[in-house]
Amino acid sequence: MVQNAENTLKVAHQAFEHFTHGLATGEWQAFFDMLTDDFTFWFPIGKFQGLNQGKEKAKEFFYYVSASFQLGLELVSLDRITSNDTTVVFEFKDAGLLLGQPYKNRVAVSFDVREDKICSYREYFGSDGKS
Repeated sequence: MVQNAENTLKVAHQAFEHFTHGLATGEWQAFFDMLTDDFTFWFPIGKFQGLNQGKEKAKEFFYYVSASFQLGLELVSLDRITSNDTTVVFEFKDAGLLLGQPYKNRVAVSFDVREDKICSYREYFGSDGKS
């Protein structure tokens, strides 16, 4: 399959829908099914700071996220999507309770697409005190 911007955007959109469903519900399997076996992800802080490798490590990470947001993390707004032939970046706001405390965030997540799978994920965020 030839990688092109249209296919990349389609695959990334589907993965983003599964990703936001996982954040909201803790049900991650559909998202995991879209990851390559050699999947890598980068996270800016905490236990998973830096580059992490492998689908199993990703499962550990996303289940950790769900445990931290036991009532789910809600997508408040999808503000921008930027893409090219291999990468799609989603900028959004989310909100929920982090370990029982109110939480609002501005996030950018980047999905690298290989054929019909996500091979890499990067996340960048900052607290969003505004509504």
